[in-house]
Amino acid sequence: MRICVLGDYLAGMAIGALTALVVRAIVWPGMDMVIAMLAGMGVGMALHLVVGLMLSPLLGMFETMIPASMIGMYGGMLFGMRDSMAAGSQTLGAASAVGALFGAVIVLVFHLYDRILRGAVVDTGE
Repeated sequence: MRICVLGDYLAGMAIGALTALVVRAIVWPGMDMVIAMLAGMGVGMALHLVVGLMLSPLLGMFETMIPASMIGMYGGMLFGMRDSMAAGSQTLGAASAVGALFGAVIVLVFHLYDRILRGAVVDTGE
């Protein structure tokens, strides 16, 4: 049985919040949307590598790196697109909260996906 499930969500939330904040810092309203999305994706992937590699010894490689790459890549693109259209969160706190929520949702999706593929796992205590 995994005892790090809460850690998975906290790691996802940290990566999502950091991605949202860094994308907010480099993307401005009116910026070309494609460039903003590519910049967001690049930032998100770099953050996922740094944070994910630091946390993977504690949480496990699959549980950290795969969701983190999705949070970084797609979150960065989403936040870049929203910020370029001036449709993003109005404050840094709100942007961080949206990023954290996005990260938690992606981790939840991966936990569900993993559970569906493996089925219920019975802990035999061995």
